Amino acid sequence: MHLGTMISLDDFKKQWKTFLIGVSAVIGIGIALWVASLIFGGNISGSAQDGYAQARDFVIAGTGALSGGTISVILIQEAALGVGLTSIAIFPVLIAALQGLIGFPLTSIILKREAARLKVEYRAGNLTPAATLQAEATAQSRLPAAFDTTAGTLFVVGIAVLVSIGINNLTNGWLNTFVVALLLGITLRALGFFKPSVLGGIDALGLMMIAILILIFGPLATVTPSDVASLAGPLAIAFVFGIIGIGLFSALVGKLLGYSVPMSVAIGLTSLYGFPGTMILSQEAARGAGETPEEVAAIEHEILPKMIVAGFSTVTITSVIVTSIIVGRIGG
Repeated sequence: MHLGTMISLDDFKKQWKTFLIGVSAVIGIGIALWVASLIFGGNISGSAQDGYAQARDFVIAGTGALSGGTISVILIQEAALGVGLTSIAIFPVLIAALQGLIGFPLTSIILKREAARLKVEYRAGNLTPAATLQAEATAQSRLPAAFDTTAGTLFVVGIAVLVSIGINNLTNGWLNTFVVALLLGITLRALGFFKPSVLGGIDALGLMMIAILILIFGPLATVTPSDVASLAGPLAIAFVFGIIGIGLFSALVGKLLGYSVPMSVAIGLTSLYGFPGTMILSQEAARGAGETPEEVAAIEHEILPKMIVAGFSTVTITSVIVTSIIVGRIGG
């Protein structure tokens, strides 16, 4: 919900190119892993213990896990266990636990290059003036003043989140809670009920960010060295070829749509982690490049909306759709 209020309706409308780049990254992962299966298929075909999982099964599991989040992993696990392929059920869990460790530093390096480029653009007068951004950031909510406090803000945001959960439940998950919350946040900001960055400045935001970081690294606690060792080969192949696929496809499509190569690749890499990494890395890059509050705000305004939309286009939307289509071929 907070993410939605960080993006104006005009910014969101402009991100159709970002969405296409995100979709191309997911397609790139699938094609790259398919090529890997042709090259290494004989070495990753499994054994009698796991039901003779074929290279194609690893391709399907790797595509869904690399490009998606929890929902994609669950879809793969259910299909794999349904046909007795234990190793295929474990494979996406290991990817999900490890992909952030690879995606975060890669994206951080790439976004720093993009932020440095944007700093030059800002000083040349080619980015949105800081005065305009400041005016947007200080916009007031149409809600009563009582809701400007920490408790009041958390209350109204909590109500909106409950509405998002309710819509998810009513549609049996077809309208995902996180997607609904994002769109609702954008809408409520546009209507003036939520101020920009609705949770910004409240006392609870720091504690909430710590909790989110725990969620990011929490899955690593479930992985043992033996789990990683048993599937080390397929994991290495999946990550190497998957990242190559992301880089090639996102850079190509991004270049055709007028985005810089670093920004395009960073958009594609959001498939490895999604939110909250998209927000944290964007803010980190802007603060690292900007030398004044005005520069930081202008750079973040250029990067953050793209990264937020990219994360939802890859992890939350495209990956789930693609995984639900191909998962039925596991064990076939």
